[in-house]
Amino acid sequence: VQLVESGGGLVQFGGSLRLSCAASGFSFSTYEMRWYRQAPEKERELVATISSLSRSRKYADSVKGRFTISRDNAKTTVYLQLNSLKPEDTAVYYCNVQFWGRDYWGQGTQVTVSS
Repeated sequence: VQLVESGGGLVQFGGSLRLSCAASGFSFSTYEMRWYRQAPEKERELVATISSLSRSRKYADSVKGRFTISRDNAKTTVYLQLNSLKPEDTAVYYCNVQFWGRDYWGQGTQVTVSS
């Protein structure tokens, strides 16, 4: 299993970014995918979840209305569109999949929002 995130960077308050997570090594279209984030000295937080066929999407209250999760099963890629970014969104963002009782993580991509 391999998850490779990209798309992070430095952006100003109110800006936008699109994160991507390229997945391989498992049957991507079968599994729910998640984005988490972890800010310095804070616990990892679940940000968004998308079901296998994109029929269900869930968001943390802190990002609802600003972030959008999507996926392309043909490209085995999950995305996170980040809009109206705030300094408190600064964190390392991780892609995640869970199956067979185990969590799989990417290496993460840094998002930094300046005020």
